[in-house]
Amino acid sequence: MPSTFVQLLQAHAAQRPNAPALREKEYGIWQTTTWSELATLVKALAAGLAAAGLRRGQHIVVIGDNRPRLYASMLAAQALGAIPVPLYQDAAATEYVFPINNAEVAFAVVENQEQVDKLLELREQCPQLGHIWFDDERGLRNYREPGLASLNGLIEAGQAFHAQHAGFFEAEVMKSQPQDVAAMFFTSGTTGNPKGVVHTHHTLLDRAQAGAHFDQLGADEEVLAYLPPAWIGQNIFSYAQWLACGYVVNCPESAATVMIDLKEIGPTYYFAPPRIFEGLLTSVMIRMEDASSVKRKMFHYFMDVARRVGPQLMDGKRVGAVDALLYQLGDLLVYGPLRNTLGLSRVRVAYTAGEAIGPDLFNFYRAIGVNLKQLYGSTETAVFVCLQPDHEVKSDTVGVPIAGVEIKLTDSGEILVKSPGLLKEYYKNPAATQEVLTADGWYHTGDAGFLDHSGHLKIIDRAKDVGRIVGGAYDGAMFAPKYVENKLKFFPFVKEAVAFGDRREKVCAFINIDFEAVGNWAEKRNLAYAGYTDLAAKAETYELIRECVEKVNADLAQDDKLAGSQISRFLILHKELDADDGEMTRTRKVKRGFINDRYQVLVDAMYGGQTEQYIQTQVKFEDGRTGQVSATLRIVDVKTYSAMNKAA
Repeated sequence: MPSTFVQLLQAHAAQRPNAPALREKEYGIWQTTTWSELATLVKALAAGLAAAGLRRGQHIVVIGDNRPRLYASMLAAQALGAIPVPLYQDAAATEYVFPINNAEVAFAVVENQEQVDKLLELREQCPQLGHIWFDDERGLRNYREPGLASLNGLIEAGQAFHAQHAGFFEAEVMKSQPQDVAAMFFTSGTTGNPKGVVHTHHTLLDRAQAGAHFDQLGADEEVLAYLPPAWIGQNIFSYAQWLACGYVVNCPESAATVMIDLKEIGPTYYFAPPRIFEGLLTSVMIRMEDASSVKRKMFHYFMDVARRVGPQLMDGKRVGAVDALLYQLGDLLVYGPLRNTLGLSRVRVAYTAGEAIGPDLFNFYRAIGVNLKQLYGSTETAVFVCLQPDHEVKSDTVGVPIAGVEIKLTDSGEILVKSPGLLKEYYKNPAATQEVLTADGWYHTGDAGFLDHSGHLKIIDRAKDVGRIVGGAYDGAMFAPKYVENKLKFFPFVKEAVAFGDRREKVCAFINIDFEAVGNWAEKRNLAYAGYTDLAAKAETYELIRECVEKVNADLAQDDKLAGSQISRFLILHKELDADDGEMTRTRKVKRGFINDRYQVLVDAMYGGQTEQYIQTQVKFEDGRTGQVSATLRIVDVKTYSAMNKAA
């Protein structure tokens, strides 16, 4: 029975050599790599890496978008017992220094000129980085750096090495064991240097197979791989589960063509973090703004039907004859075309994870017939801890523990997990490892939550972020910032939100508008603007966002536990929160502590009762240059509600 990644590859190549393994869109045409072709490529790359000096236990970084030859490079490294370390392709060069030096990396495989330039820039800081191979040769013809070569050259060297060392590859593959380290993933590093999460073949494949069994995934699935391979969520779905199941992974041509490619492929198994589903919904709402009044009325009428009936139908429940007929008509006129426009018409199972998704956003997709479910996991748990069974999907839970997983709660409400998918360790960080792994094998997730009466896990927030309101009408009430922020982000006009309120008497918030959605809204009202900062500062924009915030407050007031989390004041930031400025992680999670410190003057102004505050902020541009953005920001009060939804 195959028990490592490369053994699974060999099994697929032997059993179904001509079946498609990978597709890549190049110059508008989908190119297919079969399992036998992939196995041949991996064999050549592994021999080339061995000839270059890569040895068992050493690390090799892989940087780029999802590309067949980058996947093959990871498999080639694993064939030798080496450890691939995927890094975020959109990270600034300086962000690579710590992982490369921490893992003592001397070898790198990258996608293109952009990544080559970043690594060459770091050679003084990372002198051990002696070998860099690139996949896409465009722009690199005249580079003459030592140790820099193309993957084509590596393949040729591998073929020559293999000719002289018959049986070498097979012997190396046989040496690998399930408990050997298979890959290392660096965390986002929200509170310091990132940590290298070490996973074995067993931990990754056990969870991949458990997830596949849960949803009855097989070789006939189609998956679109468009998220960063450095994110373990993408790595599990398009690498570990791909090899476990043998389905087809499709690599888009570029980030700009993802929506087109999504519709062309029509994936049956789809995975995206909430921000992607938020973006898809925003695009729908923008298009509806441009539609005729008849189409808008029809859309809103049938969406009301969908919200009332759709989730029940998705859960296999019976509805009235009239509602069933109306839903069928809505599916013909609205939901079906909408799913097709989104590229989700063939989806059998769709998952969202990475952070909590707003219940309204979640219910929207299920209402239109997309089997969207939530899962719970992390880098340290090889993703799969809890999954939602079909017909048992709730918007406010993340499902039930799947095969092999045990869950228990501490007295403080923190979730502890025991699973075959737990990390082996944090690389070179025994103190951090000991902090999260108990002697008897329990992992501290850092999340707060509880199991409901049906055994489904409900996540409230990060344990460290859940706070209390102190003073005022809601003294002692729970404050769950992520829950509030997700409700705000359901509105297409809100891209990001950061809520404050722990140990304060009221909640205040920063808002990032969605420039495309609000810009489209402004143009329809002949509202001129010069850019993001100008549009964000306009009185009309503030009024638009105020309406969104007050709707969230009215909703929060219906929940006794969260009524104290209503927003009393807000401001619209003069710039978009950006990972390059350190305000978000590469997976677009807000760095709450960093933002609080960086914009302390704005936080103080909101709680000090001021109506405006000047701010000047340094920003980093894509080319590495820095500049300043300044503005005087308005701070506005918002209506809050009592428990029975009466104005306070």
